[in-house]
Amino acid sequence: MKSHAESFKVGYSTQNSRLSLVSVARRMMQQIQRWHALHRQRQQLAALSDEALKDIGLSRADIEPEVNRPFWDEPFRRR
Repeated sequence: MKSHAESFKVGYSTQNSRLSLVSVARRMMQQIQRWHALHRQRQQLAALSDEALKDIGLSRADIEPEVNRPFWDEPFRRR
């Protein structure tokens, strides 16, 4: 028969596992949202006219490398 302390440890461990699973799921969702926003921003950049790009001091050739990056390639993410 388990003591009260042993039962508490098992319950606490289960609760920690749930919290850990929730935190992992939350971080995954945040990462997916970041990737989606980055993809959308790159699409918006690609959709700018040559005149609009010129207004901000860029050319089509300047933005091509950024526009063609994969969605998961975050420019300021440390590796």
